[in-house]
Amino acid sequence: MGNFVGYRCSLCGTEYQPDQVTYTCPKDGGNLDVWLDYTEIKNRFQVNDITSRRDYSIWRYLPLLPVEDPGGEGTPLRMVGWTPVYTPQRLAKELGIKTLWVKDEGRNPTASFKDRASAVVVARARQIKAEVVVTASTGNAGAALAGMAAAIGQKAVIFAPKTAPPAKVAQLLVFGAQVILVDGNYDQAFDLTIQASQEFGWYCRNTGYNPFTAEGKKTAALEIWEQVILNMRAGSRPLCVFVSVGDGNIISGIHKGFKDLATLGWLEQMPRIFGVQSEGSAAVANAYFKGTEVIEPVSAQTIADSISVDLPRDGVRAVRAARQTNGAYITVPDSEILKAIADLGRVGIFAEPAGATAYAGLKKALQQGLVTPDDPILVLNTGSGLKDIRAAMQAVKEAPVIEPSLSALKAHLSQTA
Repeated sequence: MGNFVGYRCSLCGTEYQPDQVTYTCPKDGGNLDVWLDYTEIKNRFQVNDITSRRDYSIWRYLPLLPVEDPGGEGTPLRMVGWTPVYTPQRLAKELGIKTLWVKDEGRNPTASFKDRASAVVVARARQIKAEVVVTASTGNAGAALAGMAAAIGQKAVIFAPKTAPPAKVAQLLVFGAQVILVDGNYDQAFDLTIQASQEFGWYCRNTGYNPFTAEGKKTAALEIWEQVILNMRAGSRPLCVFVSVGDGNIISGIHKGFKDLATLGWLEQMPRIFGVQSEGSAAVANAYFKGTEVIEPVSAQTIADSISVDLPRDGVRAVRAARQTNGAYITVPDSEILKAIADLGRVGIFAEPAGATAYAGLKKALQQGLVTPDDPILVLNTGSGLKDIRAAMQAVKEAPVIEPSLSALKAHLSQTA
């Protein structure tokens, strides 16, 4: 298993060997941090050994991952990651900031950030010879698991709320997963998934439960380091990274990636991490604002289904990601999320509501003085707008319908002039 040497509980600090536990800490249920042999990695690899690789996917970072090479050459499993980073100067000018990057996770094989976690979990499932991998999802995580599993012939079972966007459910079905829609919310689907994995011996991918999910998600931080940070001028202000937050696993995974790089001595300055939540699903932000790590459940109601969570399963580490990096949490209303979809669309970036949430958070952070125009800023778009067309249509005006004649076109143009 490469440099994987064990786990450490994020709450009590108890350490475990790789074969002692599978999911969470037996003592307190805390999320487990995967522990690597950092000394061995430093002895065997230097920065150039990573940056000179010609594998432009998450697998270029195998020395920093707790899994072996999963194979699957020529499949979507090998195409996850190394998503593009855009520099939308018009948006930067509108915001009054000097430097803005947008990293577009919609370019992953199943069009969301969740491919990263699913690819690593599928690799782990292959190592431990798991017959079935199961997960709960509002759509993206399930689609990612279904797609990665299909790529290498792994059986997958997906539980999703019946309210999940049809486009996301369609992906699950097309990829050939066994899909079961739950007459309830994400949290109820999550609990059912754990019960099913215990009853049938399935390997559970659930976000904020399986420690390997954060290891997949940390690869975004490794790419940000390589694509952006290594190219910044010496002495620059720390990069400010804006991330939408639901369960908390993406932001904690990104934090883990930066911490791994710092431990190896490959990251000179820790980026500031900003978590953004919808006002209608703000359990993690509420804890941050109260100065605590106690995550109290909410009754989540937001258009951003990917981050609609009553009880975040990785909330403690999500709070720490902002607090320990001199970042912050921001909450935004759904109306601002819809506006952010249109803002990003005007520069050619089609974001689903959860992805646009991060950009809406940046706008509010500037208004509140949490960041300044001189700070270098990166916004993470976590998924393609094609995932949720219903929400996208709410962000824009409907297209007019005219008769197929030049006179009708002229009449329309005169009205809109």
